[in-house]
Amino acid sequence: MNTKLGALALVGASAVVLAGCAGGSGAAPSEPETGDLTVWLVGADTPQTARDYLKETFETENEGWTLTIEEKTWADVSDTYTAALSSNDAPDVVEVGNTQALGFADAGLFADLSDIEGDLGSGTDDLLPGLVDAGTYDGALYAAPYYAGGRIVFYSPEVVGDAVPETLEDYVTEGIALTTDTVSGIYAPGKDWYNALPYVWAYGGEIAVADGDTWDAQLSSPESVAGLELLQSVYTDASVAPVDGNERLGNIAFCAGEVGFLSSPAWAAGNITGDWPWGDEAAGEEVSEGCPDTFGKDLAAFALPGLEAGETAPIFAGGSNVAVATKSDAPAKAKAALTIMLSEGYQQLLAEQGLTPGILSAAQYLPDTPIATAQAEALANSRSTPTSPKWAEVEAAQIIPDALVKIAQGGDVTQIATELDAAIEAILNG
Repeated sequence: MNTKLGALALVGASAVVLAGCAGGSGAAPSEPETGDLTVWLVGADTPQTARDYLKETFETENEGWTLTIEEKTWADVSDTYTAALSSNDAPDVVEVGNTQALGFADAGLFADLSDIEGDLGSGTDDLLPGLVDAGTYDGALYAAPYYAGGRIVFYSPEVVGDAVPETLEDYVTEGIALTTDTVSGIYAPGKDWYNALPYVWAYGGEIAVADGDTWDAQLSSPESVAGLELLQSVYTDASVAPVDGNERLGNIAFCAGEVGFLSSPAWAAGNITGDWPWGDEAAGEEVSEGCPDTFGKDLAAFALPGLEAGETAPIFAGGSNVAVATKSDAPAKAKAALTIMLSEGYQQLLAEQGLTPGILSAAQYLPDTPIATAQAEALANSRSTPTSPKWAEVEAAQIIPDALVKIAQGGDVTQIATELDAAIEAILNG
């Protein structure tokens, strides 16, 4: 078996969103003979080759139907998707982050996919297990795996040198040494909470743990606080990234030679090297083809190290799941589109882009590069957020990023973490 598959099987996958707007009046008593299926993609992670494949294959296989792709943002997922999925003008197909899938399923907004589960990939056993777990509610599959990925640490030997830190503390120490008034040794904006989690987990801390039907938030435990205090030293001494910013500008700073270490999803290598562009032209952003040769072409990466040499730190396993909206006007056609998205032909195009595919049989198409090797090593020690249907509410409330901004501003870590625990428990146990 491909050596990557051992790591892939552990993925608990966070990211792109698809949805389709049928434009009808809610659930129809019978399937329409013709129509339009709309797919909303969040961001630019899904390559154009895959988008074209989905549209062309669906329209060829479903005479009289068209498929339209629209691009959304992650803010849309938190802010507008529940209303859209609940309306009489509901989407047909949606793709949500793995940490959000259970919340939508619990709200009754996703259709049961049990009737087509065996048609996805080469069968149920072909689906990425971690993402199956993320999309399974009350024993049934409501959101199928789409793709997964993990964060690795990018660097340019020209900026950093060839030495790779052996431990997490070495990583921070080296990051501090690289930092100047204009260069972040470690690019760490305050709202980038996914990159904050490894510091908590490496020290044995947890976000929240289930005790029967009750969730016990544990970010204020001694273990979690130890990790958050190390993270605070990154914010204050190793980063000049915006304290209240997110990770979106990391690639831009890296391209400008203003970053030593950049922890980012492995597929960001395509952005940095220019294999595929980044920047949202529709949002008024400049579209870049990648970094200058100085920083982008001499790209290297490693898995974030753990507390001991030879270990990796637990990372957040991100990814997304695809679902059919309960109120789709054309559920059979929506499931047909979803089946295409889980086919080997479509998933191959994702894998070739560096996205860990949602079906195991497509993992063979992942690039055989040091970056793909680093991702496989990182994903072998990966974690996910608490498996509560209400976790999406925690994310939507932005309480974790807000708390991290306070830590980045030099606030008392224990006090901030204690207040955050109370806020998390109020949502999960509410």
